[in-house]
Amino acid sequence: MNWIPLNNEAQLQEIIEQSKNTPQVIFKHSTRCSISSMALNRMEQADQPANIDFYYLDLIQYRPISQQIAELFSVFHESPQVLLIKDGNCTYSETHMGIRMDELIEQVN
Repeated sequence: MNWIPLNNEAQLQEIIEQSKNTPQVIFKHSTRCSISSMALNRMEQADQPANIDFYYLDLIQYRPISQQIAELFSVFHESPQVLLIKDGNCTYSETHMGIRMDELIEQVN
């Protein structure tokens, strides 16, 4: 998996702009949670589609960015959580054991 580290709030505006051409995925991961580790592992074991950018947010280290994501995209903060951003909006959000690459790809198409 080729994660793009999400570690500053300015990147959120870049994600919004890039989502107008390429779907963007944000994976919010808690390094202290075993369920989050399982979801991350499942994502990393799946084949990564070439037409999607994947961002990784360590929400323990960058909690304010996670809060900003919740506000910007009108989603509840959860962990683990995956968000699909297309055309500047969050079009899909899933949490915990519901996070699956095949479901994410389905939502892109």
